[in-house]
Amino acid sequence: MSPAEVVAIILAGVAAGTINTVVGSGTLVTFPTLLAIGVPPVTANVSNSIGLVPGSISGAIGYRRELAGQWRRAVRLVPASAAGAVVGAVLLLVLPAGAFSAIVPVLIVLGCLLVVLGPRISAAVARRRAERAAAPDHGTWWTPPLVGLTGVYGGYFGAAQGIILLAVMGIGIDDDLQRLNGMKNVLGAVANGVSGLVFIVVADVDWLVVLLIAIGAVVGAQIGAAYGRRLPDAALRAFIVLVGVVALAAFLRG
Repeated sequence: MSPAEVVAIILAGVAAGTINTVVGSGTLVTFPTLLAIGVPPVTANVSNSIGLVPGSISGAIGYRRELAGQWRRAVRLVPASAAGAVVGAVLLLVLPAGAFSAIVPVLIVLGCLLVVLGPRISAAVARRRAERAAAPDHGTWWTPPLVGLTGVYGGYFGAAQGIILLAVMGIGIDDDLQRLNGMKNVLGAVANGVSGLVFIVVADVDWLVVLLIAIGAVVGAQIGAAYGRRLPDAALRAFIVLVGVVALAAFLRG
Protein backbone atom coordinates (compact mmCIF):
# COMPACT_ATOMS: atom_id res chain seq x y z
CA MET A 1 0.00 0.00 0.00
CA SER A 2 1.42 3.36 -1.07
CA PRO A 3 1.71 6.41 1.25
CA ALA A 4 -0.98 8.15 -0.82
CA GLU A 5 -3.36 5.24 -0.27
CA VAL A 6 -2.62 5.26 3.46
CA VAL A 7 -3.47 8.96 3.65
CA ALA A 8 -6.61 8.44 1.55
CA ILE A 9 -7.92 5.72 3.89
CA ILE A 10 -7.21 7.78 7.02
CA LEU A 11 -8.97 10.82 5.53
CA ALA A 12 -11.90 8.62 4.50
CA GLY A 13 -12.04 7.36 8.08
CA VAL A 14 -12.11 10.93 9.40
CA ALA A 15 -14.97 11.78 7.03
CA ALA A 16 -16.86 8.60 7.91
CA GLY A 17 -16.44 9.13 11.65
CA THR A 18 -17.74 12.69 11.34
CA ILE A 19 -20.68 11.76 9.13
CA ASN A 20 -21.67 8.71 11.19
CA THR A 21 -21.77 10.77 14.37
CA VAL A 22 -23.91 13.52 12.87
CA VAL A 23 -26.05 11.78 10.25
CA GLY A 24 -25.04 8.23 9.42
CA SER A 25 -23.84 6.86 6.05
CA GLY A 26 -20.10 7.11 6.62
CA THR A 27 -19.68 3.74 4.92
CA LEU A 28 -20.51 5.51 1.67
CA VAL A 29 -17.15 7.28 2.07
CA THR A 30 -14.88 4.49 3.30
CA PHE A 31 -16.26 1.64 1.19
CA PRO A 32 -15.67 3.26 -2.22
CA THR A 33 -12.25 4.44 -1.07
CA LEU A 34 -11.26 0.86 -0.32
CA LEU A 35 -12.65 -0.34 -3.63
CA ALA A 36 -10.70 2.37 -5.45
CA ILE A 37 -7.37 1.14 -4.06
CA GLY A 38 -8.14 -2.44 -5.01
CA VAL A 39 -9.42 -4.08 -1.81
CA PRO A 40 -11.83 -6.92 -2.70
CA PRO A 41 -15.48 -6.00 -1.96
CA VAL A 42 -16.20 -8.49 0.84
CA THR A 43 -12.83 -7.88 2.51
CA ALA A 44 -13.42 -4.13 2.18
CA ASN A 45 -16.84 -4.44 3.82
CA VAL A 46 -15.57 -6.64 6.65
CA SER A 47 -12.50 -4.50 7.37
CA ASN A 48 -14.54 -1.32 7.16
CA SER A 49 -17.10 -2.61 9.68
CA ILE A 50 -14.38 -3.44 12.20
CA GLY A 51 -12.46 -0.23 11.58
CA LEU A 52 -15.51 1.96 12.23
CA VAL A 53 -16.17 0.45 15.68
CA PRO A 54 -13.74 2.77 17.57
CA GLY A 55 -15.26 5.74 15.77
CA SER A 56 -18.77 4.71 16.80
CA ILE A 57 -17.63 4.38 20.41
CA SER A 58 -15.90 7.76 20.18
CA GLY A 59 -19.10 9.30 18.80
CA ALA A 60 -21.17 7.81 21.62
CA ILE A 61 -18.73 9.29 24.15
CA GLY A 62 -19.05 12.63 22.39
CA TYR A 63 -22.82 12.44 22.96
CA ARG A 64 -22.55 11.34 26.59
CA ARG A 65 -24.63 14.28 27.85
CA GLU A 66 -27.50 13.33 25.55
CA LEU A 67 -27.21 9.70 26.71
CA ALA A 68 -27.82 10.57 30.36
CA GLY A 69 -30.91 8.81 31.71
CA GLN A 70 -31.27 6.37 28.80
CA TRP A 71 -30.10 3.24 30.59
CA ARG A 72 -33.52 1.50 30.55
CA ARG A 73 -33.88 2.25 26.86
CA ALA A 74 -30.43 0.85 26.13
CA VAL A 75 -31.25 -2.37 28.00
CA ARG A 76 -34.16 -2.94 25.60
CA LEU A 77 -32.55 -1.84 22.36
CA VAL A 78 -28.91 -2.93 22.58
CA PRO A 79 -29.67 -6.70 22.64
CA ALA A 80 -31.95 -6.28 19.61
CA SER A 81 -29.25 -4.46 17.67
CA ALA A 82 -26.63 -7.05 18.66
CA ALA A 83 -28.79 -10.03 17.67
CA GLY A 84 -29.62 -8.45 14.32
CA ALA A 85 -25.96 -7.71 13.63
CA VAL A 86 -25.05 -11.37 14.18
CA VAL A 87 -27.66 -12.41 11.62
CA GLY A 88 -26.42 -9.81 9.13
CA ALA A 89 -22.79 -10.83 9.57
CA VAL A 90 -23.63 -14.51 9.11
CA LEU A 91 -25.61 -13.72 5.96
CA LEU A 92 -22.62 -11.84 4.56
CA LEU A 93 -20.38 -14.84 5.18
CA VAL A 94 -22.67 -17.70 4.10
CA LEU A 95 -24.23 -16.19 1.01
CA PRO A 96 -22.21 -16.58 -2.20
CA ALA A 97 -19.79 -13.79 -3.06
CA GLY A 98 -21.91 -13.15 -6.14
CA ALA A 99 -24.86 -12.36 -3.89
CA PHE A 100 -22.90 -9.57 -2.20
CA SER A 101 -21.89 -8.18 -5.59
CA ALA A 102 -25.53 -8.18 -6.65
CA ILE A 103 -26.96 -6.79 -3.40
CA VAL A 104 -24.45 -4.05 -2.58
CA PRO A 105 -25.35 -1.76 -5.51
CA VAL A 106 -28.97 -1.92 -4.33
CA LEU A 107 -27.89 -1.12 -0.77
CA ILE A 108 -25.75 1.81 -1.96
CA VAL A 109 -28.72 3.23 -3.88
CA LEU A 110 -30.93 2.66 -0.82
CA GLY A 111 -28.40 4.45 1.36
CA CYS A 112 -28.30 7.42 -1.01
CA LEU A 113 -32.10 7.58 -1.16
CA LEU A 114 -32.31 7.55 2.63
CA VAL A 115 -29.81 10.39 2.82
CA VAL A 116 -31.80 12.41 0.28
CA LEU A 117 -35.09 11.64 2.03
CA GLY A 118 -33.61 12.33 5.46
CA PRO A 119 -35.25 15.77 5.86
CA ARG A 120 -38.66 14.37 4.88
CA ILE A 121 -38.19 11.46 7.26
CA SER A 122 -37.29 13.88 10.05
CA ALA A 123 -40.32 16.05 9.24
CA ALA A 124 -42.61 13.02 9.26
CA VAL A 125 -41.12 11.93 12.57
CA ALA A 126 -41.72 15.38 14.05
CA ARG A 127 -45.35 15.41 12.84
CA ARG A 128 -45.95 11.92 14.18
CA ARG A 129 -44.58 12.86 17.57
CA ALA A 130 -46.69 16.02 17.68
CA GLU A 131 -49.90 14.17 16.78
CA ARG A 132 -49.73 11.45 19.41
CA ALA A 133 -49.49 11.22 23.14
CA ALA A 134 -46.09 10.59 24.68
CA ALA A 135 -44.91 7.03 24.25
CA PRO A 136 -43.40 5.10 27.17
CA ASP A 137 -39.76 5.93 27.85
CA HIS A 138 -38.67 2.63 26.33
CA GLY A 139 -40.77 3.16 23.19
CA THR A 140 -43.54 1.24 21.49
CA TRP A 141 -43.58 -2.56 21.43
CA TRP A 142 -42.37 -2.66 17.82
CA THR A 143 -39.34 -0.43 18.36
CA PRO A 144 -36.94 -3.22 19.50
CA PRO A 145 -37.87 -5.59 16.63
CA LEU A 146 -37.32 -2.85 14.05
CA VAL A 147 -34.02 -1.93 15.71
CA GLY A 148 -33.12 -5.62 15.38
CA LEU A 149 -33.93 -5.62 11.66
CA THR A 150 -31.81 -2.49 11.27
CA GLY A 151 -29.03 -4.40 13.01
CA VAL A 152 -29.32 -7.13 10.35
CA TYR A 153 -28.80 -4.46 7.71
CA GLY A 154 -25.90 -2.99 9.71
CA GLY A 155 -24.21 -6.36 10.10
CA TYR A 156 -24.47 -7.04 6.37
CA PHE A 157 -23.50 -3.63 4.94
CA GLY A 158 -24.67 -0.72 7.08
CA ALA A 159 -24.66 2.43 4.90
CA ALA A 160 -27.37 4.79 6.26
CA GLN A 161 -27.99 2.48 9.21
CA GLY A 162 -27.97 5.56 11.44
CA ILE A 163 -30.70 7.27 9.43
CA ILE A 164 -32.90 4.18 9.65
CA LEU A 165 -32.33 3.98 13.40
CA LEU A 166 -33.23 7.65 13.86
CA ALA A 167 -36.42 7.18 11.86
CA VAL A 168 -37.44 4.08 13.83
CA MET A 169 -36.69 5.56 17.24
CA GLY A 170 -38.06 8.98 16.33
CA ILE A 171 -41.45 7.49 15.50
CA GLY A 172 -41.53 4.90 18.27
CA ILE A 173 -40.00 6.86 21.16
CA ASP A 174 -41.14 10.22 22.49
CA ASP A 175 -37.87 12.04 23.15
CA ASP A 176 -35.63 14.79 21.80
CA LEU A 177 -33.97 13.83 18.52
CA GLN A 178 -30.53 14.82 19.80
CA ARG A 179 -30.92 12.31 22.64
CA LEU A 180 -32.04 9.71 20.13
CA ASN A 181 -29.00 10.57 18.03
CA GLY A 182 -26.82 9.71 21.00
CA MET A 183 -28.59 6.36 21.32
CA LYS A 184 -28.17 5.87 17.57
CA ASN A 185 -24.40 6.10 18.02
CA VAL A 186 -24.51 3.47 20.76
CA LEU A 187 -26.60 1.08 18.66
CA GLY A 188 -24.35 1.63 15.64
CA ALA A 189 -21.30 0.83 17.76
CA VAL A 190 -23.00 -2.35 19.00
CA ALA A 191 -23.96 -3.49 15.49
CA ASN A 192 -20.49 -2.83 14.08
CA GLY A 193 -18.78 -4.30 17.13
CA VAL A 194 -20.79 -7.53 17.23
CA SER A 195 -20.55 -8.13 13.49
CA GLY A 196 -16.84 -7.29 13.76
CA LEU A 197 -16.34 -10.04 16.33
CA VAL A 198 -17.93 -12.52 13.94
CA PHE A 199 -15.72 -11.32 11.11
CA ILE A 200 -12.55 -11.52 13.23
CA VAL A 201 -13.20 -15.19 13.90
CA VAL A 202 -14.12 -16.42 10.45
CA ALA A 203 -13.54 -13.77 7.76
CA ASP A 204 -10.61 -12.39 5.76
CA VAL A 205 -9.72 -9.12 7.50
CA ASP A 206 -7.19 -6.57 6.23
CA TRP A 207 -5.82 -5.35 9.56
CA LEU A 208 -3.86 -2.44 8.10
CA VAL A 209 -7.10 -1.11 6.61
CA VAL A 210 -8.83 -1.63 9.96
CA LEU A 211 -6.13 0.33 11.78
CA LEU A 212 -6.13 3.22 9.33
CA ILE A 213 -9.92 3.57 9.29
CA ALA A 214 -10.03 3.32 13.08
CA ILE A 215 -7.50 6.13 13.50
CA GLY A 216 -9.43 8.40 11.18
CA ALA A 217 -12.86 7.46 12.52
CA VAL A 218 -11.97 8.23 16.14
CA VAL A 219 -10.77 11.70 15.17
CA GLY A 220 -13.75 12.25 12.89
CA ALA A 221 -16.25 11.22 15.54
CA GLN A 222 -14.99 13.88 17.91
CA ILE A 223 -15.15 16.45 15.12
CA GLY A 224 -18.71 15.39 14.42
CA ALA A 225 -19.73 15.58 18.07
CA ALA A 226 -18.16 19.02 18.51
CA TYR A 227 -18.81 20.75 15.19
CA GLY A 228 -20.93 18.54 12.97
CA ARG A 229 -24.21 20.15 13.94
CA ARG A 230 -22.92 23.44 12.49
CA LEU A 231 -22.42 22.06 8.98
CA PRO A 232 -25.01 23.03 6.34
CA ASP A 233 -27.31 20.03 6.18
CA ALA A 234 -27.93 20.26 2.43
CA ALA A 235 -24.21 20.40 1.65
CA LEU A 236 -23.46 17.39 3.82
CA ARG A 237 -26.22 15.35 2.23
CA ALA A 238 -25.12 16.33 -1.27
CA PHE A 239 -21.57 15.22 -0.48
CA ILE A 240 -22.76 11.84 0.83
CA VAL A 241 -24.88 11.24 -2.26
CA LEU A 242 -21.97 12.19 -4.53
CA VAL A 243 -19.74 9.68 -2.76
CA GLY A 244 -22.49 7.08 -3.05
CA VAL A 245 -22.71 7.60 -6.82
CA VAL A 246 -18.93 7.25 -7.06
CA ALA A 247 -19.14 4.06 -4.96
CA LEU A 248 -21.83 2.63 -7.24
CA ALA A 249 -19.82 3.43 -10.37
CA ALA A 250 -16.63 1.96 -8.89
CA PHE A 251 -18.41 -1.18 -7.76
CA LEU A 252 -20.15 -1.78 -11.08
CA ARG A 253 -16.94 -1.09 -13.01
CA GLY A 254 -15.05 -3.57 -10.86
